[in-house]
Amino acid sequence: MFLESVKIWASQVRVSFLVLSVLLVLVGGAAAYEEGVFHPLRLFLTLVGVILAHIAVNLYNEAADHQTGIDFQTQRTPFSGGTGNLQEGRTSLRAVQVTAFATLWIAFAIGVYLSWSSGWLLMVFIVLGGLAARFYTTHLAHWMMGELAAGVCLGTFVVLGTYYAHTGGFTSAVIWLSIPPGILTALLLLLNEFPDVEADRQGGRRHLVIVLGLRRAAVVYTAALAVNYLILLWGVLSGFFPVTVLLTLLTLPLAFKAACGALRFGGSVEKLVPALGANVGVVLGTNLFLAVAYFV
Repeated sequence: MFLESVKIWASQVRVSFLVLSVLLVLVGGAAAYEEGVFHPLRLFLTLVGVILAHIAVNLYNEAADHQTGIDFQTQRTPFSGGTGNLQEGRTSLRAVQVTAFATLWIAFAIGVYLSWSSGWLLMVFIVLGGLAARFYTTHLAHWMMGELAAGVCLGTFVVLGTYYAHTGGFTSAVIWLSIPPGILTALLLLLNEFPDVEADRQGGRRHLVIVLGLRRAAVVYTAALAVNYLILLWGVLSGFFPVTVLLTLLTLPLAFKAACGALRFGGSVEKLVPALGANVGVVLGTNLFLAVAYFV
């Protein structure tokens, strides 16, 4: 019974999705390490705080999509459509909401400590990230700001915040470094919206795929992927990034597969699934190679 509950809640918080948070924190920590500054305790606390905030986002999203009926209409894939736990009665709406509230406030408490120990400017990232986590589904996703908020708060801000927690400041190089992870997080969300577009529309959401349509959204996705790699390549050529960042180009075949899938099969959930998987591979793989590039 206990193991079954653990399995259900691991699914409910979407534990496999939390790998993204781990890698983003490692990118920021690796950038600080490359400059000779590294605080294991701060890295650990940042990691816990970001994971808890990510859990809160997932739970608030699940609760809201249950209440609006979106998750009753989605065609679930391993990457989109909700977990189905609330719809099938394996968890309760009250438990999900309480857990989301608790995890977000514990993350905030960790952030207060990190701000006290490294610099209060960090609170800007924490407060904005917390607001985005709480109001992403209920407000931002209805105002065509969901992708931007996700990219900034669960991408760029995590890298910058982790770096700041170690160093107490920023460099122009780390600001540039934080942009590709932000783009990739936004693109992770963008492509995952394709299978849910009709359910989201009926549930009152207004995101880029709904506004642009599948074809134009696929073009935007492909163009943003190209921009991501151009920034990484430019960073190396200009000397902002170490040459080891070229490791990220190893994810180009996956990016090609994801882009082709979006352009060709955006309207077919079954045919789009391989592209969704490739998209996850691009996001996680690129962030992993970025962290490795700076640690070595």
